[in-house]
Amino acid sequence: MFTGIVEELGEVTAVENLGDSSRFRLRGAVVTDGAKHGDSIAVNGVCLTVVGLEEGQFTADVMAETLNRSSLGALETGSKVNLERPMAVGGRLGGHIVQGHVDGTGTIVERKVSDHWEIVKISLPAGLTRYVVEKGSITVDGVSLTVVDAGPDYFTISLIPTTLALTTLGIKGPGDPVNLEVDVIAKYVERLLGPGSEESAR
Repeated sequence: MFTGIVEELGEVTAVENLGDSSRFRLRGAVVTDGAKHGDSIAVNGVCLTVVGLEEGQFTADVMAETLNRSSLGALETGSKVNLERPMAVGGRLGGHIVQGHVDGTGTIVERKVSDHWEIVKISLPAGLTRYVVEKGSITVDGVSLTVVDAGPDYFTISLIPTTLALTTLGIKGPGDPVNLEVDVIAKYVERLLGPGSEESAR
């Protein structure tokens, strides 16, 4: 489990196309410190498994399902990525509960720059709109954020200078894709309250 508090802005150093999957090598001195084979690291909000380690870099295999559902397929050598290690037991939940299981992708529609923050409007796939509410939590490229406004096919977020400086959200512009993970609690509540919920609870 992750919290959506990005630890490091890493970089893709190599991409190998394997046909029905891809192998990525990524640089991240912070997240690889103490890491070992089989550990999980979130890359732009996608939970990946470490299959190789060397000198501040790690390798991860990405299957077709992940490439199709997320924006990782658009990454290339030199791309910047948000990196986060799983939360340790007993650690602080600085953001919100993040699984690293991307629900879909949105697109940055526009950015409004202020003196001390930016408002970013992001398109929202139709299947995810019911899970996004004003002042609720959402994960964008692995960053835990609060929804400012929830529209019929979009939502907005407000980014402080620290987020702009330390994550990919500071360098992405209109037209760029972002990975979205909605609050998992909302999905469980919907399932429990859906048709047949009374029968299954007996």
